[in-house]
Amino acid sequence: MRFVTIITCVGVVGLAALGVAMAKTNPSKAEYEEYAVQRLTEYLKQNVCKKTPSLLGNLINVNCDKLVDSAKPQMREVIVGNTQRQDFIIFSIYRTNFTLNAWVPSYKLETVGAFDKFYTYNSEKQ
Repeated sequence: MRFVTIITCVGVVGLAALGVAMAKTNPSKAEYEEYAVQRLTEYLKQNVCKKTPSLLGNLINVNCDKLVDSAKPQMREVIVGNTQRQDFIIFSIYRTNFTLNAWVPSYKLETVGAFDKFYTYNSEKQ
């Protein structure tokens, strides 16, 4: 009987410690915004800059990466304005509906933030 009580107490203390660790490492909305801008920048460089038609690509590709890098503040504003955060203290869920313009497809992203990391678990092209 005493063994079961000890195991139960150890389990409860372990779960409490895990909860405190998760609460302390729940990333902020500003950290998510930085993550989202980084992911969007990577996407644009890989899928828009590299996949433009050849003639247009020769004209744009020279400065496309620089253009994407220079647009980071504007991308951040779009992300800030289109992101909803649900904070559950030990983790957060971020939902972003991203629409830039007709040249870039619209996306709906769902990301969970926990342990100082972000995990995008749903990315739908709209």
